[in-house]
Amino acid sequence: MASSVFLLDLKGKPLIARDYRGDIPLSAIDRFMPLLQDREDEQGTSLPVMTENGVTYLHLREKDVYLVALTRKNANAMTLLQFLHHLAKVFTEYFKTLEEESIRDNFVIIYELLDEMMDYGVPQITEPKILKEYITQESHILEIMPRPPLAVTNAVSWRSEGITYRKNEVFLDVVESINMLVNPSGQVLSSDIQGAVKMKVYLSGMPELRLGLNDKVMFESTGRSAKGKAVEMEDIRFHQCVRLSKFESDRTISFIPPDGEFELMTYRLNTQLKPLIWCETVVESHRGRIEYMVKAKAQFKHRSTANNVEIIVPVAADADSPRFKSTIGSVKYVPERAAFVWRIKQFQGGKEALLRAHVGLPSIRDDDPERKPPISVKFEIPYFTTSGIQVRYLKIVEKSGYQALPWVRYITKNGDYQLRIPDAVSSSVSRQPPI
Repeated sequence: MASSVFLLDLKGKPLIARDYRGDIPLSAIDRFMPLLQDREDEQGTSLPVMTENGVTYLHLREKDVYLVALTRKNANAMTLLQFLHHLAKVFTEYFKTLEEESIRDNFVIIYELLDEMMDYGVPQITEPKILKEYITQESHILEIMPRPPLAVTNAVSWRSEGITYRKNEVFLDVVESINMLVNPSGQVLSSDIQGAVKMKVYLSGMPELRLGLNDKVMFESTGRSAKGKAVEMEDIRFHQCVRLSKFESDRTISFIPPDGEFELMTYRLNTQLKPLIWCETVVESHRGRIEYMVKAKAQFKHRSTANNVEIIVPVAADADSPRFKSTIGSVKYVPERAAFVWRIKQFQGGKEALLRAHVGLPSIRDDDPERKPPISVKFEIPYFTTSGIQVRYLKIVEKSGYQALPWVRYITKNGDYQLRIPDAVSSSVSRQPPI
């Protein structure tokens, strides 16, 4: 339970304050900024949860605004931090951007939202679509206040009743982001997969959905054998609509979905991967210039294609006179990023591409060998999953018995995907042909 919620500017000055329980004086917020600065000085980073004199401060920063919750109780810290994230999401939905100016311009509606979203320190309604049905930016000029939708007093607070569509459809995207760090010789130093199941729901009434994945734990607990690869997911986080008791008992993902677009779940897979796009790089250092040869390889199946590939190769901040030649795609020098960017619109699996680049350097240099940024790679591969996760079924049940069309799509893209560059080889004669 939260005792109070504050919105502060970057100096720690309160913009909005809402006291829910009265057990902590409002002046306690004056200690937040000194406490935060002390933690940053001691540990080099700010902690989301801090405690002093029996008061726990939980905070989240969005642009130039701090969202802070205070409590004296032995509260669930993750619940309150999640509430602050929902609060930021709701404010962004209402005001398009969450910053100090938008807070000052909309303080009346912010107090209304704080009263509806939390009662006596307990989170209540956090779905922006439901809140927008009866708390509007024009509500202060209405002669008759609208009645709250049934979803507010319903057990299903994230979905209103009476929704109708001419065509009932569900779109489900399994999106996996690859985080990877590879050394110059091609050895993977670290890798993991961050996955998300995103949905767009256009269904009438109050439908019940059941989603089945090739979950290894589910197959082991039921004693069934998987037809193909089973995936062991970690750090699973669900949208509030999912029945957690049902998932914990038989690993079935059962839920009444919100209307429209939402993120059903996220997960992580800590597994050893090979680079999907590998860049073999040779760097030659000459007097007054440096030459790069980058050979990109698409190390996935031939029938898949990576779209909108960007290979970002860092160069010296004072480099000049760039010249490029590539077998496919286009190359552009971006001085504000101190890098050249190789863009390939479509890169088919199993293919290779070659880039040669020459850049001029000042005659006097003082390089820091420790500061050598890696190559970053961006890409998106549709209809492809690295983990092998599969949607086994998506069942839609509604009391009226209508037929609905489920659509499933898989996407793999880059996360924090970095390839380290080898040391430059000094040479008086270039071993690469001229550009």
